[in-house]
Amino acid sequence: MGDSSAKNKQEAEPDEDGVFGSVEETVHGARCTDPFESQTQMDNDSIHSQEPQAGQDGKKEKSRRPPNTAFRQQRLKAWQPILTPKTVLPLFFAVGVIFAPLGGLLLWASSQVQELSIEYQHCTRDATANFTNVPSDLVSSHFKNSTTPSQVPQWRTYNDTVSYHNGTVNVETAICQLRFWIPDDLAPPVLFYYQLTNFYQNHRRYVKSLDADQLKGNFRDNDTIDGSDCDPLRIDGNTGKAYYPCGLIANSMFNDSFVTPRLLNQRGDADPVDYNMTNKGIAWSSDGDLYKNTAYTADQVSPPPNWRLMYPEYNESIPIPNIHDWEEFHVWMRTAGLPSFSKLALRNDTATMRSGQYEMEIRDYFPVTIYGGTKSILLSTRTIMGGRNPFLGIAYIVVAGVCIVLGALFTATHLIRPRKLGDHTYLSWNNDQPSTGTTTGRA
Repeated sequence: MGDSSAKNKQEAEPDEDGVFGSVEETVHGARCTDPFESQTQMDNDSIHSQEPQAGQDGKKEKSRRPPNTAFRQQRLKAWQPILTPKTVLPLFFAVGVIFAPLGGLLLWASSQVQELSIEYQHCTRDATANFTNVPSDLVSSHFKNSTTPSQVPQWRTYNDTVSYHNGTVNVETAICQLRFWIPDDLAPPVLFYYQLTNFYQNHRRYVKSLDADQLKGNFRDNDTIDGSDCDPLRIDGNTGKAYYPCGLIANSMFNDSFVTPRLLNQRGDADPVDYNMTNKGIAWSSDGDLYKNTAYTADQVSPPPNWRLMYPEYNESIPIPNIHDWEEFHVWMRTAGLPSFSKLALRNDTATMRSGQYEMEIRDYFPVTIYGGTKSILLSTRTIMGGRNPFLGIAYIVVAGVCIVLGALFTATHLIRPRKLGDHTYLSWNNDQPSTGTTTGRA
């Protein structure tokens, strides 16, 4: 009896397959475990066993296990539709039927916008003292119901001295004078934009280069500005003063100025009359909260380098600009997401722009050829869908056409060669050829 007990307690010897086990395990072919031990292990593996338990000090131990909820444990109920020809084919045709008229409406709305665009970056270089035709590749126009033949826009250039700040600053300015024909009456609102290309306002360093507190009118000493995001235009190296406003965005502000258009051949051969346009209402009303009149005095800050033409320095005669009311500044500081963009410069919300020949002057200051860009003027109306942009309408129509074509192809395929739903013969493993080799299980 004692020998039998000792024999059961002895350590297991390896069997012929190299598996260790007790004599009892060898007899029964499986490991016998203590039922109490198995139950304890199951308790340890259960989700309830992972709940924070109170330690010896009575406090619950912290656990990073998500709570036992359907959402956190990914046990939410789900429903996955079975795609069949009866559900998919009508869906293709429904998308096509819905998108096609929507695309047509969008295209129609875009076609109702009337606009004229003229590139003028080479005006002061290519134009002469007399009016000559603008190259056709620099002009783009879209007008509706026009009965008057369109005339080619013309330009000329000359130099003039322009005074700013009540004559304190006189700037020798290159003037680009444009003449263009408006064949149809333009109902208000009439919007005047400037357009730039190849100007990356979305560059990360450019977008960050400003100081929001300084723009809100707060006093920021030189040390604070020197540690701000306005790099590389923080402190004026010549005067040791902070730039106001600091940063790349403000320094590169578009500074061409536009004189309101003048109608030359008004009906009845009357004298030329101005079509008054204003720079008020061109920015978002909420932008006024971002820019406040500064707490600086004129002797505490310096104007940005690119402003020196109109702001050689700040003093009593050339005061610091009030950026709270300066809507052109608000428009420029709202950076564009793409390198080609247009920004609103002038508008008229009340008067119709009568058909006829107009003339306007552009004071050319902003350089674009140095970085390979272009600049244009854009005179435009708008509809309920905004400005002229046929892309969205075309995209809707293309999607509708693709859906209808695919629906027709799939319908024809289903009628000619129908396929039984859930046919196992289409499963990939049913098409595999049986292997010709024999596996022995030995190395």
